[in-house]
Amino acid sequence: MDDAYVSGDPEGLTPLLRQIRDAVARELHAQYALRADRLDLADLPEVAYQVTLRVDEVLTGVRPRRTSADR
Repeated sequence: MDDAYVSGDPEGLTPLLRQIRDAVARELHAQYALRADRLDLADLPEVAYQVTLRVDEVLTGVRPRRTSADR
């Protein structure tokens, strides 16, 4: 039995997994908006990189300094 089931979480996700899911969703939404509601295959490496940064923020609790080159 996993912890999520024992704690009664109906989503079946631990709190950490919910934070990661939410961070990924926020970043994907932001990337989609930045690219005028269209993601081309050529954009995927940059989108994946930005999502990875958001997941790292969740796991480390540290927000990286943003520069104009980040977006």
